[in-house]
Amino acid sequence: MGVAAETVVRNRALQTEWYGEPLGDRVRRLLDRLGLSQSALAGVLGLSAPMLSQLMSAQRAKISNPAVLHRLLAAEELAADPGFGALGPAEVRERLKAISAESAATTSGLRAATSGHVPAGAAEGAPQGAGVADGAPVHAEQPARLVQALLREVASAAEIESAAALIGDRFPDLAELLRVYGNGRTSEAEAHYARIIRDARGY
Repeated sequence: MGVAAETVVRNRALQTEWYGEPLGDRVRRLLDRLGLSQSALAGVLGLSAPMLSQLMSAQRAKISNPAVLHRLLAAEELAADPGFGALGPAEVRERLKAISAESAATTSGLRAATSGHVPAGAAEGAPQGAGVADGAPVHAEQPARLVQALLREVASAAEIESAAALIGDRFPDLAELLRVYGNGRTSEAEAHYARIIRDARGY
């Protein structure tokens, strides 16, 4: 296996760890659902078409801009909405235009959680936690992945571990959160999220 092929294999594995599956699989499904070209989706996300292509082919591993990740989650939320099929082309374009103007200041993963929608790319049969809104069932994977992605954007694994060690004695729960979401596996973060929400609601 050549160097380039090894890089693609490694990057696909990293994408699966960070985003639940390779970005190529996730984005192609979204393109099919939204009826967009790759170039058009890149415009919605705020990426260049070549950059999106590199992410899809795993020549690049990470979505480096949190706002781009946010817009991807928002587009997946739109595509997963049970009412999406009833939207006309003009309304879909307006929704996508609004998504393209969004920033990471709002959290589409948590919006999806309160609605109970399963975004494209969420694994079937994944563990579920309690909803943010009382009584609303949610899938734990989307908020957990978003927190993971944000933490890994701002600090390396070593920095996260150092921060956890510094606060571990006085704030053990915060230290655990840093370790689980910053350096743990996606499945561990999902389970942690579901457990914390269940404990907070008393069941």
